[in-house]
Amino acid sequence: MSEQKKEPLSTNQISDTDARVLDAAYNKISWHIIPLLILGYIVAHLDRSNIGFARIQMLGDLGLSEVIYGLGAGLFYLGYSMFEIPSNLLLKKIGARLTFARIMIIWAIISASFALVTSAIGFTVLRFLLGCAEAGFFPGVLLYITFWIPARRRARFTALFMSALVISGLIGAPISGLILGNLDGFIGLRGWQWLFIIEAIPSVILGIIVMIWMSDEPSQASWLTEKEKTLVRGDLEKENNATIASGEKRSQSLGETFKDYRLYVLGMMAAALVSGIGGLAFWLPAILRQAGVENVTTLGFLAGLPYLIALVAQQWVAHHSDKVGERRWHVAICAIICGTSWLLLPFFSDQPLWSLLFLTSACVGAFGATGPFWSMPADILSRSASAGGIAIVSSIGAMFAFLSPIIVGWGADKTGSLALGQIYYGCLFLVAAMVLIVGTRSQKALKK
Repeated sequence: MSEQKKEPLSTNQISDTDARVLDAAYNKISWHIIPLLILGYIVAHLDRSNIGFARIQMLGDLGLSEVIYGLGAGLFYLGYSMFEIPSNLLLKKIGARLTFARIMIIWAIISASFALVTSAIGFTVLRFLLGCAEAGFFPGVLLYITFWIPARRRARFTALFMSALVISGLIGAPISGLILGNLDGFIGLRGWQWLFIIEAIPSVILGIIVMIWMSDEPSQASWLTEKEKTLVRGDLEKENNATIASGEKRSQSLGETFKDYRLYVLGMMAAALVSGIGGLAFWLPAILRQAGVENVTTLGFLAGLPYLIALVAQQWVAHHSDKVGERRWHVAICAIICGTSWLLLPFFSDQPLWSLLFLTSACVGAFGATGPFWSMPADILSRSASAGGIAIVSSIGAMFAFLSPIIVGWGADKTGSLALGQIYYGCLFLVAAMVLIVGTRSQKALKK
C-alpha cells in the first residue's frame, strides 16, 4: 500500500487553484452555519442554566432545599440522556433543519413555563421535561458539523460552536443579574419569573430562523457554487476512504460502537466536562455570594469575568490542537487545570478575589478542553456510526451531570457549605484526565 493512500486528503494533493477554492468554501461554510449554531447553543445553555441565578430568589419563595434544587438541576440531564440517541438517529432521517427548529421551539415553551412554578414538584417536572426537549441539540450539532467539515479542520469549528457555552455565561450572568435586580416586583412578578420569561423568547425566534436559513448538507446549500460543493464532497469522501485504507480501527456500526471501549473512555471525560460546566453554571453565583458578594447586579458582572477569559483560552487551545494535530494531551492538561482549581476553591471560600481566580482557572480548563475533546468521537467512528456514537458519549456525560448536582446539593444541605461539591468536581476531572491518558493512544498528526 502506497504512502499516499495512508494519509488523509491534503490540500497539497489537489491543484493550487482548487485548494484555494476549497479553503474559501470552508471559510464560507464557517460564516454561514457556525454563527447560527452558536446563537442556538447560547440560548440553550442560558435556558438550562439560568436557575443558577433564579436560585437566589426561588429557593426562598418556593421553600426549596438545596437537595431539591440539586435534584431539579440534575433531572434536566436525565431527560436529556434518555432522548439523545433517538434524536440523533432521527436527525439523520429528517435532517438538521427540522430537528433543530423543533428542539428550540419546544424547549423555549417549557423554559418560559418555569415562571408559573409554585412547588418543588412543578420545578422538578419542568426540569426533566426541559432536558427531554433539548436532547439531541448538542450531539446533533456535533454530527451536523461532520457533514460539512473534515477531521483535520474540525477542532477549530467545534471550538467556535462550543464558545457558545462561554458566551452564554459571559452575557447571561450580567443580564440575569440585571433582570433580578431591576424587574423584581414589576406587575406583580418576581425577578426570577421575569428571568425565565425574557430568556425564553430568543429561542422561539431562532427556531423560526433555522427553518428559513439552515441547509441540511453541502449539496443543498444554495450559497455554495457547484465547484465548491464538488470539492467539499470530494474532500470529505477522500478523507473517509483514506482512513479506511490506512487500516486505522474505526467502529463501523452502532452495534460495534457499543462494544468499543474507547467510547467509554471518552464518556468518562464527557462526564467531567458536562458535569463540571453544568456545575459552574449552577453554583458559580452561589460560590461568589458565599465568598461575600451580596449585590446581585455586581454578582452578575463578576460571574461573567471567568467566561471572558475562558473564551480566549478555548479558541487558542482548539487552534493549537488543530495546528499540531493532537487531541489527547490538549484535553488532559486542560482537565487537570480544571480539577486542581476545583480542589483549591474550598480553602478560599471566604475570599472573593481568590474564589474568582480559581473559578476563572476552572472555567479556562473546562472550556479549553471542549474543542479538541468533542472532535475525538468522530475521529474514531465511521460515518455510519457517528450519529449513535457521539450521542452515546454525550449521554454518558449527561448521566453524570444528572447525579452531580444532587451530590453537591446533598453536601451543601449536610454541611452548610459547597466545599464537598467542589472536591467532588475536582476529583472527577482529575480521574477523567488519567482515564483519558491511559485509555487512549496518541493519535497520528492530522494532515492539514
